[in-house]
Amino acid sequence: MYEPIRTKSVHDTMADTPSDFPHRSREEELDIQLAAHLAALLAVTDELRTAAPSADLDTAAARLAQQVSRLRGGRTPVRSTPAAGPADPPPAILHERAHALAGRALLVAASRADTAVAILAAQRMDAHAAALVETKELSTAG
Repeated sequence: MYEPIRTKSVHDTMADTPSDFPHRSREEELDIQLAAHLAALLAVTDELRTAAPSADLDTAAARLAQQVSRLRGGRTPVRSTPAAGPADPPPAILHERAHALAGRALLVAASRADTAVAILAAQRMDAHAAALVETKELSTAG
């Protein structure tokens, strides 16, 4: 009724058999994820700095760049200087994106027990949440 399997399974991994492709450890994968979330948060922070410059955003961008560089083995993150234009999303949208990215970074940082990044991500979440509340208050008052 059933034909027997004639080929070796692609899922067969013996402990003695060396693998054909490199494997990364869980810590390495978490480092890559965390660096990606922080780099995305840095990009949104740079957009916010263009839309509404502030010393807090400048400090946050510097700290984010430092952490991304640390996680990437000393390589500095690629940064662009976006020019403000009419097609840019409003600051409230950027704060929402930044808040979500900081939340993701916080989860990964907690998973890998990186206290410095967890604190930074939590601070950024608080800052963006406060900016969103302020934006909503301004829109309802005006």
